[in-house]
Amino acid sequence: MYGLVNKAIQDMVCSRFGENIWKEIKQKAEVEADIFISMEGYPDDTTHKLVKAASVVLGLSSSEIMQAFGEFWVQYTAQEGYGEMMDMSGDTLPEFLENLDNLHARVGISFPKLKPPSFECTEMEEDSLSLHYRSTREGLTPMIIGLVKGLGTRFDTEVEITQTQSRDDGAEHDEFFVNYKSN
Repeated sequence: MYGLVNKAIQDMVCSRFGENIWKEIKQKAEVEADIFISMEGYPDDTTHKLVKAASVVLGLSSSEIMQAFGEFWVQYTAQEGYGEMMDMSGDTLPEFLENLDNLHARVGISFPKLKPPSFECTEMEEDSLSLHYRSTREGLTPMIIGLVKGLGTRFDTEVEITQTQSRDDGAEHDEFFVNYKSN
């Protein structure tokens, strides 16, 4: 994964729990890097070790951490220079979700080694949709719940999201039911 992800994890922990907690997490994860360079690639294992260590140090499940990170990621990437690109990806939650693959294609220009997930919206109704998530990476599915909630905040939309099928249970891909209401 690119350093931008690990840098965002660091920023989330430091802003919510302080620098000393981050140092403890980094030490427990046995991650030596003092800083993460946004545009540099890091092994996926580095991210997984940071999440596992944060789980132990903070007393939260890895799933809870990934959900919180998903919510944080929406705001973080907008502030890190991707806000305009996000603005071009949709004016509403469903429009944005439909354009996620296009957004990742544009981001891939800056991050040539990007291995983005794929998203597909089906069964779209006035206030709900099914969101299909496909990824070659393991362990990031809980982040999707947080991302959708974070996007709900971005679009001033109440969101309820429920996972309806999981690769962990043998499904071909993960699927979520998203119910939303604009405020």
